[in-house]
Amino acid sequence: MQWQISVMAVGAVMASCIYQTSLSQARADDTPEQLFNNACRTCHTIKEGDNRMGPNLFNIIGRRAGSLSGYGYSSAMKDADFAWDEAKLARFIASPDEVVPGNNMKPYSGLGSGDTKRIVAFLLSISAR
Repeated sequence: MQWQISVMAVGAVMASCIYQTSLSQARADDTPEQLFNNACRTCHTIKEGDNRMGPNLFNIIGRRAGSLSGYGYSSAMKDADFAWDEAKLARFIASPDEVVPGNNMKPYSGLGSGDTKRIVAFLLSISAR
């Protein structure tokens, strides 16, 4: 029984890695919203007040890191001393551990820089609506 659980856990990790690899190779014709949906929507929403596995990303630009009420951030994110701007958010989407070591974005490992810029542009566009 114990080995069955271990095999299932390894399978889940491998599936997650394969999924993340496929996300990093997004199609060039994907819209920014499609990129967001494929890479982020499993854990995040763009609806104000709708926190899930991750905090909602409505009006993220200008928000202090780890400050959204009603969401249980990691201590690393709560202690991060910055407000999200376009460049910082793009770097975080590309490589979360480099921007905030100890964050809870596991097993997400990041996207390519072209995709991150398009996702940030999408997040800016929904905040302007």
